[in-house]
Amino acid sequence: MNEQQLKKLIQKVNEQLRPQLQIESVNPHDPVVIHRFPDPWQKVGAGNYAAVFSHPDYAEVVVKIYAPDRAGFEEEKEVYQRLGNHPAYSQCFYAEENCLILKRLKGVTLYDSVNQGLKIPKKVIEDIDAALDYARERGLFPHDVHGKNVMMWEGKGYVVDVSDFLKLEHCSAWDNLKTAYYWLYRPILSPLNLRIPYFLLDGVRSSYRMSRSLLDFQHKK
Repeated sequence: MNEQQLKKLIQKVNEQLRPQLQIESVNPHDPVVIHRFPDPWQKVGAGNYAAVFSHPDYAEVVVKIYAPDRAGFEEEKEVYQRLGNHPAYSQCFYAEENCLILKRLKGVTLYDSVNQGLKIPKKVIEDIDAALDYARERGLFPHDVHGKNVMMWEGKGYVVDVSDFLKLEHCSAWDNLKTAYYWLYRPILSPLNLRIPYFLLDGVRSSYRMSRSLLDFQHKK
């Protein structure tokens, strides 16, 4: 994206998207709720902090806007400054007033891959491992790296969400996912070409989050 294109996109964000956008953080542990956004903008997704949109004239980038009263913008801005330009991460072109303009990553999340019965090559896991090591070398602390926050595309692995990479506490999410990959997915699920329904995946995810919360609570006592 060149400077002129970026300026035009920023103008569209400020004159079209922002004035007609209505998003709300109902529960800090759930994705933000998108009540309204203008045409021709398209919803890409929603996380616990912000909503992500795209414009048909700028297919190579996405616009991430934090919900009112949700912290985290300054932290994510700093994370992208530290990461710089790395092939396994997005790149930040603009960060002002709770808005980030980011390089759009292509791919399907590992969570959706299991649902769709797609093969997850070992290299995808290794790429993500290397990317997390790269982040640690730059003083970051990979946090909340789970199946919905990592993707694969053309046999390569990518990290989608870095918003919590300044949190200091230990997070075992990625280690647990890798354990499940090598001990359950790779030897059993992958050869069977199973498509795992979302209700089962969501059930496993909810049980995992609950057990993780209990372990964290016990650790703090």
